[in-house]
Amino acid sequence: MITLSDIETKEFSRGMRGYKEEEVDEFLNVLIVEFDSLMRENKALREENERIKAEIEGSKASEEQVYTTLETARKLMTEISTSAEKRAELLLKNAQLDAEIIIREAKESSERFASESASIKARVTNLRERFRNLLEDEMDRFDTLSKEIFEEADDIIAELPELDDSEEEKVSAAAEEEQDMSKTMINIR
Repeated sequence: MITLSDIETKEFSRGMRGYKEEEVDEFLNVLIVEFDSLMRENKALREENERIKAEIEGSKASEEQVYTTLETARKLMTEISTSAEKRAELLLKNAQLDAEIIIREAKESSERFASESASIKARVTNLRERFRNLLEDEMDRFDTLSKEIFEEADDIIAELPELDDSEEEKVSAAAEEEQDMSKTMINIR
């Protein structure tokens, strides 16, 4: 490649009918200025080109990094989604199992309460029947005893001498009390 100093130091040989030395020098000076300008422009363009290449390489590296990051994020989101779905399924299964256990326990409790209730009803009915029988037996005994007592009293009264009016009133009052007591006992039944 021709350099600026090559142009400046170039010496042409002289021939017979050669070019005018001043015109050639003038042209060479213009050529030197243009060549110098082109060389500076070329150098600036090369530097810019290198800078752009470096930026492109950096961009490629950044782009690859972005793609890698996006791919990693996509995989992570997929894993998170899968994990969340599995967790949700597990929670749902646990909730269903808990619900089944609660329902089963509620049914067992209900059956146990129904059984206990039936047992208590039977015991109350039995107790009521026994109590009624006991009361009836006692009322029968009372009736029998009171009948015997009244018969004995009638026998004793028949054997007694005649009473005057005041004594008859007392006996009559006692008889009325006895009748009231019999009515009360009947009402209790």
